[in-house]
Amino acid sequence: MGWSNIVQLGIKELRGLARDPMLMLLIVYAFSLQIYTGSSALPETLNNAAIAIVDEDQSPLSGRITTAFTPPYFVPPKLISIAEMDQRMDAGVDTFALNIPPNFQRDVLAGRQPTIQLNVDATRMSQAFTGSGYIQSIVTSEVNEFMDRYRGANNVSVDLTLRNRFNPSLNKSWFGSINNIITSITMLSIILTGAALIREREHGTIEHLLVMPVTPIEIMVSKIWSMGLVVLLATSFSLFVVVKGLLGVPIEGSLTIFLLGTALFLFATTSMGIFLATVAGSMPQFGLLLILVLLPLQVLSGAMTPRESMPDIIQNTMLLAPNTHFVILAQAVLFRGAQLDVVWPQLLALLVIASAFFWLALRRFRRFLR
Repeated sequence: MGWSNIVQLGIKELRGLARDPMLMLLIVYAFSLQIYTGSSALPETLNNAAIAIVDEDQSPLSGRITTAFTPPYFVPPKLISIAEMDQRMDAGVDTFALNIPPNFQRDVLAGRQPTIQLNVDATRMSQAFTGSGYIQSIVTSEVNEFMDRYRGANNVSVDLTLRNRFNPSLNKSWFGSINNIITSITMLSIILTGAALIREREHGTIEHLLVMPVTPIEIMVSKIWSMGLVVLLATSFSLFVVVKGLLGVPIEGSLTIFLLGTALFLFATTSMGIFLATVAGSMPQFGLLLILVLLPLQVLSGAMTPRESMPDIIQNTMLLAPNTHFVILAQAVLFRGAQLDVVWPQLLALLVIASAFFWLALRRFRRFLR
């Protein structure tokens, strides 16, 4: 290979990318706003849920229940009449509407089992599922403490001490931010290399390269290093500015090891992007292929759900994918502070998988040029 040709061709790719405003906008969005919003507003997290209460009892017990719903899980409850309840639910103003019936406290003290009606806007599926359990727990706790005449913990025979390691406050944005970065790295690295090749074919510049004294491997390597460098720089910016700065997620491990793993991962995904671009005939076809490839890689890699909860055949099959090893490496380094002696198997696996993808993509690329 002529390294001078590779450098010059890579610079040409960077100039072509700089002249494409839509791809530049996609890079900026994917590594800034998308990561921030996706991490700070996780759909399964109950945060400032809107709740209204119809208090028909007007008793001390119903007052305790009303004041028990506090931020950050719920907004301060809105006291409404029973005539307003259906209207507000139909308008989508409230996610939950709690109706405390008349004589509720009297029935509780008499040993009866009064019923509280909870209306839930099920169109907000994640909050409806999570919030119903929260509300039931809060109401039950307040009623029990009212009957016991004091607020206190139940005496148990065993004292369980919980120590939440690596995320003491159980903040889901910590976990979500890293997963969103991995998603952006995978998506952008495939899109940029594939779009670069398809753009040259559509503009006819690929024929210009074929009459020049360059080889297919030089053309392919130039696209890989240039697009990989763009994504690597964007990843570093996102990690320092968005994740560590705006979201306040502490980075425990070595950033050098993480960026080394990112570079090996980009070697695999950019090769995958070139392979898909040689299969697709146009950008729309490339987009459809990207959906078929990207979704399984993200869902089954362990980024969204633990790999241990998947069937054994899925776990073993996904060991052939680079995302699986990169997710393990990123979480181990950034969350647990793992060093090279812990994550070297993932680095080695990424190198082997990337080399195999590069070889397959090069074979397909040479056939494509012919």
